[in-house]
Amino acid sequence: MREVSIGQYYPAESFTHKLDARIKLLLTIAFIVMVFLVQSLYAYIAVAAFILIATLVSKIPILKVLKSVKAIIFIVIVMAIINLFTNREGTVLWSWWKVVITVEGIVTAVKLALRLIFLVMGTALLTYTTTPMALTDGMESLMYPLSLIKVPTHDIAIIMSIALRFIPILMEEVDKIMMAQKARGACFDRGGLLKRAKALLPVLIPLFVSAFRRADELALALDARCYNATPNRTKYKQPRLTWRDLVATIFTAVFIVLVIAINNNFWGLY
Repeated sequence: MREVSIGQYYPAESFTHKLDARIKLLLTIAFIVMVFLVQSLYAYIAVAAFILIATLVSKIPILKVLKSVKAIIFIVIVMAIINLFTNREGTVLWSWWKVVITVEGIVTAVKLALRLIFLVMGTALLTYTTTPMALTDGMESLMYPLSLIKVPTHDIAIIMSIALRFIPILMEEVDKIMMAQKARGACFDRGGLLKRAKALLPVLIPLFVSAFRRADELALALDARCYNATPNRTKYKQPRLTWRDLVATIFTAVFIVLVIAINNNFWGLY
């Protein structure tokens, strides 16, 4: 539970930390689109190199970024197994009754697992290098055109930021509740799947109570500070684009073009 990276900020003095939040959000979206379009294994290697370079530039420990995958490792394994046994096209390696394993099935399962891992690692870099307040301001700025048609962009941005920030807090609360239940004799790691699911019921009820309590305290704190009392709120720090944002944009654009070229075998390498 403590290794959940979503919503956590890793303070450091790096090139990536000093980038504008709007640029980081747009580059993250471009990275996600690129990962979904990649099909070649060589292109996946290029994407892995891109994440490695971005991690080194951000001065974030590589192990910390890799640990962000632990939260979805079960989903990755399940999805890979499903694709492994449902893909029946191509060269058959092993078959028994209705179970068939093919070369294409293995390749598809590996690609899907890598895609999910890269998506989590890319978004983890965004939250590690951007404060929740900067994310809120960045999302609000990018959604500014919607405010012209009376969409409450600031409220939407602050809701998304609070939800993102509450994820590690609730995970820590789950860890505390489970430790307290174990101290009272509860067991969460024995028995079948149904028995383990029933054992989690004593955890869910206190978690919901704690979540509503924290939400109520946050609402009272915002109200006590006259939050949203004025229609046009000002910002203490005005976001400004710098040369770093231009360099990051050009580097990411060049890398995306390179990955697309490798994916389409532009140079006839394979």
